[in-house]
Amino acid sequence: MDLPEAPIAENGFYVTHFLTVADQSRSSEFYVGILGGKVVRAPNPTYIKLANSWIILNSGGGPTPDKPTVLLETPRDPNRVSSFLNLRVADIWDCYTKWRAKGAEFLTEPLDNHGSELRCYMRDPDGYLIEVGQYTPAAIENFKRFLAAAEKRGL
Repeated sequence: MDLPEAPIAENGFYVTHFLTVADQSRSSEFYVGILGGKVVRAPNPTYIKLANSWIILNSGGGPTPDKPTVLLETPRDPNRVSSFLNLRVADIWDCYTKWRAKGAEFLTEPLDNHGSELRCYMRDPDGYLIEVGQYTPAAIENFKRFLAAAEKRGL
């Protein structure tokens, strides 16, 4: 593993997303082949650099001494979700078209979400939900106003 590409914090911290998967190779193919990630360590666990973040893929199991009552497992019901990966993209239609051509399975095409964003959802090989969204110009202007107000308050 090339350490500059590894999520090893010298100061502060990195955010990574850990997914319990049934087959690390199959899941790696999805995150690398469709979303353009790069495997930096494999397997057990597999670390994938994905845009400006990391995905960690590992098999289920447990409990372990540091989580004595926790079992890690893949989603039992893909239609009952408590969290999901959220990918913010510059051109949702380009991503939708390219990723779909590579085999991504989307629930719908990109749809307007009350004028603030275009979004759609896909699933990875284990059924994890992934939101793909693009902010509209109106939403970007709202962010600018929010940030300007926060800056005035010293935040």
